[in-house]
Amino acid sequence: MLPSIARRLAAELNVREAQVAATVELIDGGATVPFIARYRKEVTGGLDDTQLRTLDERLRYLRELDERRDAILNSIAEQGKLTPELQAALYGADNKTTLEDLYLPYKPKRRTKAQIAREAGLEPLAESLLADPSQDPSAAAEAYVDAGKGVADAKAALDGARAILIERFAEDAELLGRLRDKLWSEGELAASVVAGKEEEGAKFSDYFAHREPIRSTPSHRALALLRGRNEGVLSVSVKYQPDETPITERSAYEQLIAAHVGVHDAGRPADKWLLDTVRLTWRAKIFLSLELELVARVKEAADAEAIKVFSANLHDLLLAAPAGQRPTLGLDPGLRTGTKVAVVDNTGKLVATTTIYPHAPRNDWDRSIAELAVLAARHKVELIAIGNGTASRETDKLAQDLIKLHPELGLTKIVVSEAGASVYSASELAAKEFPDLDVSLRGAVSIARRLQDPLAELVKIDPKSIGVGQYQHDVNQSQLARALDGVVEDGVNAVGVDVNTASVPLLARVSGLNSTLAANIVSYRDQNGAFRTRSQLLKVLRLGEKTFEQAAGFLRISNGDNPLDASSVHPEAYPVVEKIVARCGREVKSLLGDGAFLKTLKPHDYTDERFGVPTVMDILKELDKPGRDPRPEFKTATFQEGVEDLKDLVPGMVLEGVVTNVTNFGAFVDIGVHQDGLVHISALSNKFIDDPRKVVKAGDVVKVKVQEVDVKRRRIALTMRLDDEVGASSRASSSRSDAPRGRDSRKPAAQPAGDTAMAAAFAKLRQR
Repeated sequence: MLPSIARRLAAELNVREAQVAATVELIDGGATVPFIARYRKEVTGGLDDTQLRTLDERLRYLRELDERRDAILNSIAEQGKLTPELQAALYGADNKTTLEDLYLPYKPKRRTKAQIAREAGLEPLAESLLADPSQDPSAAAEAYVDAGKGVADAKAALDGARAILIERFAEDAELLGRLRDKLWSEGELAASVVAGKEEEGAKFSDYFAHREPIRSTPSHRALALLRGRNEGVLSVSVKYQPDETPITERSAYEQLIAAHVGVHDAGRPADKWLLDTVRLTWRAKIFLSLELELVARVKEAADAEAIKVFSANLHDLLLAAPAGQRPTLGLDPGLRTGTKVAVVDNTGKLVATTTIYPHAPRNDWDRSIAELAVLAARHKVELIAIGNGTASRETDKLAQDLIKLHPELGLTKIVVSEAGASVYSASELAAKEFPDLDVSLRGAVSIARRLQDPLAELVKIDPKSIGVGQYQHDVNQSQLARALDGVVEDGVNAVGVDVNTASVPLLARVSGLNSTLAANIVSYRDQNGAFRTRSQLLKVLRLGEKTFEQAAGFLRISNGDNPLDASSVHPEAYPVVEKIVARCGREVKSLLGDGAFLKTLKPHDYTDERFGVPTVMDILKELDKPGRDPRPEFKTATFQEGVEDLKDLVPGMVLEGVVTNVTNFGAFVDIGVHQDGLVHISALSNKFIDDPRKVVKAGDVVKVKVQEVDVKRRRIALTMRLDDEVGASSRASSSRSDAPRGRDSRKPAAQPAGDTAMAAAFAKLRQR
């Protein structure tokens, strides 16, 4: 019989079956991953959020596998063809591919040539020739000629017999498995340009004559090849032997099939006919099916890796350091249409908007500075957030002049990513939030708020629009959405949410809540004033005990009636704190932040049958730093004055910048010239690294040296190895770059004359 899902998951994750079983029970009971990871450590044995996400995903897959298995078993049983051996094989299938291989001979299908041949009585002919190749095929076939059955002559009889054997060979699960494994380990993914598409598809030129092992094709290249195919520029196929191989030569795959079904050339009359049948089985049936399957397998693996990259970047961006509750002036730069201005107070509330025209064609520089100064003074602005789009550096210069001319304002300027701001501006959410505000001004509000608290503002935007993905529009969209939703959920709950100030989109991401409940919380808050205690949440419409259990620990109430409500200590664990208070004779407020005293407490002294050492330790940590924010301290890059465009860059310059995106082949850095530069993976560190995220993440402030600048193609090659000679990093890294002929990127390989790491790495981006 089939092992339990818990047992299979335990083996995959290398944890105890009891841990998995307990976790599955929690998930089935409606518990979220953040809640389980934070507040059910005793139950799960300490599984972290990454393990839980993997478990949740695999649980979904294995349950779908079991459902499909049951359907197949029922289908075969209804046909009266379910044998003990077949049943055992189906129960032993540990993936959907193997399961479908086994089902293939029994799967209901349209009438095939083989079925028609069987109905014409040709199966005995096929069986006879396979069993005894000493017969002359044509002579043997004469006995089966029957015009009434649609068999006009011996050739038609042999064609029917061949169709029967081809179908039988092609539906042999064991044979299919062996051929699939061989093709995956030895086959190559090849691409060529479609005739006449050379100029139109120039961005795919690196792949006009491309070939590499299919099993090792990296994610970004696989997605680029498939995009080229989808756009009609590239022809993509799987190759299993050199192109120059004579068509008459039997491939290793045909030889494998022949050996498996007992066919070989011994000079007998039917041997050639049988070998031709084997050839057709491979070339016209099995290979075509496996080619589609393996390309889909490459796509699936590429999707998974791209989603992983996107998820990691999104996590880093969401958990970027917040500037905090400080009045902020947001500038959404523009030229002809002007720069949009929005001022938000320390809570993010919009208090003023305007539009200024400091740039061409109006060039109203001085008046713009004067207007900004008035707004900053009137609303006690501390920070200026500048969107990094068109006219960003010119607007940065405007802010710099404002600071110089009005030092009494004490302003600090920061350039922030405006990715997704336009999406938010035109969204239904923005329309509800600012129904009377022009769409263009909403973007400035978003820019100001995302400086104050990136997480709170970015949750309002579809994660796919935030601009930190790699081929995000080419991957499986449902898988991408599910993964990114998990990242947002984990990020929001890791930080916690102030229930008295949070927006509906932010509250909706809290464990256990949804958009309806979030709206109900805000409605209750608007009608009854700020929440004073967490328990008051139970008065919110449709928020019951189960939802309260999932959400309460992640919702914060500052300056409420109970100081613990401002912490991550869950209300269900308040008795543990009460026990601590009772034994030490101190009030809760006096314990908060008293690390020296809290370190003297022994967790074992406060455990009981419900709360073990892990929970008590978490409680003590939280009492030491109540409501602590896991995000890093806020800091920003300072762009160099006078360096505002690509033409201002000179190789050898050392600049400060912000990492905007991390891919498998390097990191992109905004250095303030309207075009991100690329630090190739080989230039991120003085030692070899196989993952750029081991060195940098989105939002990091880094120092880089300019290596190469291609103004015409708007490309910048950077290095974080500041002791590199100009161009040295590029030349050294070229041998480890993603070469267009499919060489292993970790092994030295000769490069064409004039090739550089910048050219090779940027070639990957032509399809972005």
